[in-house]
Amino acid sequence: MNTQQIKQRFGIIGTSPDLDRAIDIATQVAITDLSVLITGESGVGKEVMPQIIHQLSARKHNKYIAVNCGAIPEGTIDSELFGHEKGAFTGAHDSRKGYFEVADGGTIFLDEVAELPVQTQVRLLRVLETGEFIKVGSSKVMKTDIRIVTATNVNIPEAIRKGKFREDLFYRLNTVPIHLPALRERKDAIHLLFRKFAADFANKYRMPAVKLSPEAIVLLENYRWKGNIRQLKNIAEQISVIESTRDINGVILTKYLPSDNTQNLPTVYKGGENSDLSERDILYKVLFDLKGDVTELKNIVVGLVQNNGGERTDGINNPAIMQSVQRLYENKEQPPLEEAKVYTPQILPREDQSTSALLSVQHQEVVEESLSLADKEKEMIIKALQKYSGKRKKAANELGISERTLYRKIKEYDINS
Repeated sequence: MNTQQIKQRFGIIGTSPDLDRAIDIATQVAITDLSVLITGESGVGKEVMPQIIHQLSARKHNKYIAVNCGAIPEGTIDSELFGHEKGAFTGAHDSRKGYFEVADGGTIFLDEVAELPVQTQVRLLRVLETGEFIKVGSSKVMKTDIRIVTATNVNIPEAIRKGKFREDLFYRLNTVPIHLPALRERKDAIHLLFRKFAADFANKYRMPAVKLSPEAIVLLENYRWKGNIRQLKNIAEQISVIESTRDINGVILTKYLPSDNTQNLPTVYKGGENSDLSERDILYKVLFDLKGDVTELKNIVVGLVQNNGGERTDGINNPAIMQSVQRLYENKEQPPLEEAKVYTPQILPREDQSTSALLSVQHQEVVEESLSLADKEKEMIIKALQKYSGKRKKAANELGISERTLYRKIKEYDINS
């Protein structure tokens, strides 16, 4: 039987070289018992190939069973394929034969085989290698003589890399690969298929068949058909039922073609407003913020010294400032100025010479101010004691420190009060 005869027998339309090649491979492999894996996009008609293989094989008088693996729940797939014993699980009131037992001597077609759970893949691999299987809830090994044909629209090598499909099972299933081209790669068949579907629906609904104008035919053939033959059939049925006119032009046809006819690419989401900043940029930002804090604190201390304990021009009360500074000493913590002096030279990247020089100058200024702070503090304590004629309690209140801390400072600076 030649390719054209097979097309007529199984209702295959089109003259694509890739389609003819797939039919030719199916014809040649039919007389063997080799496993066949059929690949192609969803809706290209993969279910026709196993029918060709079965009908042209020596098994054509035995059972042919087609199973959609993606439509069976994971919890019952083993029972469906291999059967189960009575009481094997809740609801198993009787023993049941699975598809592999029922189709013994025939052919089983496993559509969407990539949807099988990994545990079921192990059972299937054993059937392929030894022809043996065990029912759910049984310990008895059973034999089956069956031809297995599988199909998928999933990229199985990618599924293997993700750990979703067993590599050894793939090699057993892929003994003979057959690939079916997408409908958009068979433009010569698009209008022919539409005419066939239109005639079928005209007979089904008892109405005249719709016809396409030349403009509509061009539009039909240039559409991408992501759903392939299945999508084309659905649109032909919609037009046949909904449209009152039987002559379909481009304007009418456009209403039934989804407008989103481009590949949907994922967009890259950029988080917050600073999400595009590199680690180096963020580090610079932190350093400059720290520099601003250091400069502000330095100005506070300078203003404090220049006013000699009086009111600061920016409205900040001197005793409150001194109390904050004093708490740093009492807790034996390094002031923020010292922290900037120690850590800034280590973090700053060497190549940023301008920033390095800027912070270097700031570092020198901070060191000078920090060394003179003790002398200024001693001077202010002396002035406070002189102002209150040696009364330490009043002097401590004036300075914004505790009387105990004042005693310690007098002793530390060796002040004669």
